[in-house]
Amino acid sequence: MGLKEKLEHNEFAITAEMAPPKGIDFGRIRECAQAVKGRVDAVNVTDFQSAVVRPSSLGGAKILLEEGLEPVMQITGRDRNRIAIQGELLSAAALGIKNILALTGDHTSIGDHPEARGVFDIDSVGILQAATKLMNGEDINGHELSGIPEYFLGASVTPLYEPVELQIIKMVKKIQAGAKFFQTQAVYDIDVIKGFMEKIKDLDAKVLVGVIPLKSVGMAKYMNNNVPGIHVPDEIIDRMKKAQDKEKEGLNIAAEFIKQVREEKICAGVHIMAVGAEENLPVLFDMCGF
Repeated sequence: MGLKEKLEHNEFAITAEMAPPKGIDFGRIRECAQAVKGRVDAVNVTDFQSAVVRPSSLGGAKILLEEGLEPVMQITGRDRNRIAIQGELLSAAALGIKNILALTGDHTSIGDHPEARGVFDIDSVGILQAATKLMNGEDINGHELSGIPEYFLGASVTPLYEPVELQIIKMVKKIQAGAKFFQTQAVYDIDVIKGFMEKIKDLDAKVLVGVIPLKSVGMAKYMNNNVPGIHVPDEIIDRMKKAQDKEKEGLNIAAEFIKQVREEKICAGVHIMAVGAEENLPVLFDMCGF
């Protein structure tokens, strides 16, 4: 059962995330893919994450397909105009990649080519609208396609955002543009996702709450200070400080959160972002009983 079917049948879905390497050696990604095969419903492939030059998400998604996993191809509006975005979407469909996560993209100033010009021809809503048009057999400008693609469209949302009403307004626009599922920014406070889900209970979309296992106290503090939409509560930082094995404690915290989300049926599933520690995913899944 794929991601789309799992969510449509209201079964708890598990997605993970992997970033293509800085180069062409996909050996580690292939190893991590095999380690989680059969334990996740799909795996996101990031699209030039943090505005850093890497192989494209399309290439990474194709490699995950070769390894027998179902990819979620992220695509941003930062690096491509509407022609290139539609071309990438059509290429994905031709290769058998159906899950698409539309993102606007981080600014190039934070990446390894800060002098690069961002394109931003269309944003995440525009990408979703483009994909929906393609599924209707024509491009954005109404030109007929030879062969019609099929996608399962997703987008991102940040539950810890002030004012959260702005996120919900954008979420509604994404749903109207074709988004069927959402993956959130990382959440560490169960009450945050509970409160958010209550606010959007009338919206027709499946939500997978984001989980980033902590590796250190420094990582927690860095995210609090530098990553908008993420807050690691003081009590979790204190747990990390007291733990002898910081990485293991971070996995314990993540496992407790995931199990509570699943047992209480708070949302449709979880999206786990290991952030360079994908080898820890099988350990986390064992802790969760997946």
